Amino acid sequence: MTERPSIISIKSITKRFGNVVTAVDDVTLDIQEGEFFALLGPSGCGKTTLLRMLAGFEIPSEGTISIDGEDMEGVDPNRRPVNMVFQSYAVFPHMKVFDNVAYGLKVTGVAKGEISERVEEALSLVQLDGFGDREPDQLSGGQRQRVALARALVKRPKVLLLDEPLSALDAKLRGTMQLELVRLQQTVGITFIIVTHDQDEALSMADRVAVMETGIVRQIAPPSELYEYPASRFVADFIGKMNLFEGQATSFQDGVLGVAIAGLGDLEVPHDADISGEIGIAIRPEKLRVTLEQPGESCICFPAVLDNVAYHGSESHMFFTTDAGAKLTATVQNETRTRAPVSAGDRLWVSWILGDTLVLAE
Repeated sequence: MTERPSIISIKSITKRFGNVVTAVDDVTLDIQEGEFFALLGPSGCGKTTLLRMLAGFEIPSEGTISIDGEDMEGVDPNRRPVNMVFQSYAVFPHMKVFDNVAYGLKVTGVAKGEISERVEEALSLVQLDGFGDREPDQLSGGQRQRVALARALVKRPKVLLLDEPLSALDAKLRGTMQLELVRLQQTVGITFIIVTHDQDEALSMADRVAVMETGIVRQIAPPSELYEYPASRFVADFIGKMNLFEGQATSFQDGVLGVAIAGLGDLEVPHDADISGEIGIAIRPEKLRVTLEQPGESCICFPAVLDNVAYHGSESHMFFTTDAGAKLTATVQNETRTRAPVSAGDRLWVSWILGDTLVLAE
């Protein structure tokens, strides 16, 4: 992604609630102008608290937040160049669609003629042309969410904050709205910051993702880098499915790291630095190959018993136990499977190439 000027600068932000809970712990990050940025993590990791501090609904205990070059300390939410879309939509049920979208402009004294023009423009952006006279109870969940987006965009903020905006939608509609949000962000060209616990949502929409755990940002990277090169055990386990094992580094020579892992034995894997002590070894399920015969080429391979097969349409998940007791999960594409049918109890070979092994020091 081309480097762009930063529109948001967060420096050493910490948020404590009382003397017990540290919701956000010393977070520093910059968000670029026109970027689609995701805050991703499990419930309670601090991502929504961080978003609310950007909006001005929470006051940092320590640190600074600058938006478009201006320090936000003491700046009220309604004076910040941001707008927020909540997961509950917050559409006024007693107002028609037009009046819902126009509300923020009316209370700030925008001229009537300009209000009409800007509301129609906002409704067109979210593909609700002609819906101005409808009541909220005449709309679907997806349409109500579009109204909420239009109401936020009509004020022309420099940054749009989205707090789990799709969580109330069903799975199919959520997928459609993910594409719509990406289209919308590219159309208006402003910075979008989305909070989500859904890894697929973050990976499919964002230019960059910050993964949070217990108030701490563990890694910030584009989606492909997060998936292929996680920086820690937490990120590896949280982003997608992963075979993750605890091991002990035993040696290092000429770019080869020796590792002892319970259930897998002694492995030699490529690595660019010497590591000592406990480490994690990880391999994505789709990187595993399943064969009837032992692979002949250079790879890491184990004989294993197939415990179960879970069919998922285009792919199947195969669950194995190695002879030494380790559990492995392989994902195979059903349309490309050319081997003979297998069933629980069969002994097979599970393998992966050396370069697909992830070494995790954290």
